[in-house]
Amino acid sequence: MLQPELAAPRCSGRAGGGRSAALAALRAGGVAGARAANRRRGWARAPPADRAPATVAGQRAAAMATVMAATAAERAVLEEEFRWLLHDEVHAVLRQLQDILKEASLRFTLPGSGTEGPTKQENFILGSCGTDQVKGVLTLQGDALSQADVNLKMPRNNQLLHFAFREDKQWKLQQIQDARNHVSQAIYLLANRDESYQFRTGAEVLKLMDAVMLQLTRARNRLTTPATLTLPEIAASGLTRMFAPTLPSDLLVNVYINLNKLCLTVYQLHTLQPNSTKNFRPAGGAVLHSPGAMFEWGTQRLEVSHVHKVESVIPWLNDALVFFTVSLQLCQQLKDKISVFSSYWSCRPF
Repeated sequence: MLQPELAAPRCSGRAGGGRSAALAALRAGGVAGARAANRRRGWARAPPADRAPATVAGQRAAAMATVMAATAAERAVLEEEFRWLLHDEVHAVLRQLQDILKEASLRFTLPGSGTEGPTKQENFILGSCGTDQVKGVLTLQGDALSQADVNLKMPRNNQLLHFAFREDKQWKLQQIQDARNHVSQAIYLLANRDESYQFRTGAEVLKLMDAVMLQLTRARNRLTTPATLTLPEIAASGLTRMFAPTLPSDLLVNVYINLNKLCLTVYQLHTLQPNSTKNFRPAGGAVLHSPGAMFEWGTQRLEVSHVHKVESVIPWLNDALVFFTVSLQLCQQLKDKISVFSSYWSCRPF
C-alpha cells in the first residue's frame, strides 16, 4: 500500500511533466524511485507528525544552553569589572574627595602667613540696595566676629546712632563652626579607609558614601538654612550685650549666615499700650521677622515697627559651597556605579 505523502493524484493529459515523471518512477521503481524523483524536483518530504515535538524540544534545549553560556560569560566579565571597581576606582574617588574637602577645610580656617599662624581677619562692608538706614563693617576672624561698627539712622527723626563691639568680646558664628566640624568629620571618615584597606562588598562602599554625604549635607545646610528664632530668643541672645554703648531697649540685633552672605538685621520696636485695640498675636520663629510681628518680653508687649537688613558676600563661603556640591556629586556617582552591579546580581536568572 502506498504511503499518503507519496500518493499521486489523478491528473489529466495537461498535467506537468514533473508529476508524470514521479508517477512513472513510482510505477517503475516503487517507493524508493518516487522519493528520488521528488528530491530531484525539490519536493521536500515532511517530517512525520510524531517526530516534530522532539525536534522543537531539542531546539529549545540548544537555545537555552546558548543563553546560559552567554550569561556565564557576561557574569565573569562583570565580576572582573566589579573587583576592579572595589580595588581601584573606589580608592581613586576617596583620594579625590579628601583633596577637595581639605581645600574646603582650609577655607574655614583661613590661616595667616604661616601654617600655624593666627587666623586672618577680614572686614566686610555691609550694605543694601533698598535702604541706607544701616551701614557698618563687621570683622570676621575664622568663625567669630571680632569687631563690629554699625551706624543706624532712625527713620522718624533722622537721629544717627553708632554702636560697636566691646574690645574684650567676640561673637561666635555657630553656623560656620558647625559646618567646619561636619567637614572635619567627613575627612576623618575618608581617612579611615586608606589605600591599604580592601573593600569586600558594594554594600560597604555604599555605607561609607552615605555617612560622608550625611556630613556634607549637614555642613551645607548649616550655611544655607539659618536658624529660625523667635523675637524673645533674639532679645535674650548674648549678642545684644556685645555692644558699647549698650543698645537702646527698643532695638534688637541679629547676625547670621545665609548661603555665602554675612547678614545683619536690626529690629526697631515700639511698646503696645495696655489699652491698645490691637489683637495681640505673638510671632513664632523665623529667620527674618516682618514689621507688625509681636512678642512679649518681661511685662511688656512689643511690636516690630521697622526692619533693616544689610549683608555682605563672603567669597570663601561661596568656594566652600561649591566644594560641597562637587563632593556630593562624586559620592552619588560612585553609589550609582555600585548600584548598577547590585541590580545585575539581584536580577540574574541563576
